[in-house]
Amino acid sequence: QAQLVESGGGSVQVGGSLRLSCAATPYTYNANCIAWFRQAPGKERELVAGMDGIGRTNVDDSVEDRFAISGDNVNYFLYLQMNNLKPEDTALYYCAAAVDTINSCIGSIGRFTYWGQGTQVTVSS
Repeated sequence: QAQLVESGGGSVQVGGSLRLSCAATPYTYNANCIAWFRQAPGKERELVAGMDGIGRTNVDDSVEDRFAISGDNVNYFLYLQMNNLKPEDTALYYCAAAVDTINSCIGSIGRFTYWGQGTQVTVSS
C-alpha cells in the first residue's frame, strides 16, 4: 500500500508557525525520497524539503532558515515545521514519495509517483 495523508495546514498571520504532518506507510516512508512540495496558484509545484532513504535531509535554500523537515521512523510520519511564515508561503502543501533506485531527493518531480491530497497553508498579513 502506498498512502500519504497530510494534515496540519491552516490560516495564520505573518510570522506565525505551522507544523505539517504526513502519515505514510512503511513502503512510502522508507522510499528513496519522501518529501514536501508546495504549489501556489498559478505556479509550478516545487520541492520544499526532503528526506532520503538513509535519513539525510535537505531544505530548499529559499526557506532553510525558517523550515525544518523531520521524520518519525517508528510511526512513519514526516513533518515540516514552518516558522516565521510569510504571505509567499501560501500554497497547497503535498507529501510525496519516490520509490525509484536513486537514493536521494534530487532529480525531476517525475520521480515522485506517490502523492497525498495536500493541505492548504494560507498566510495573511
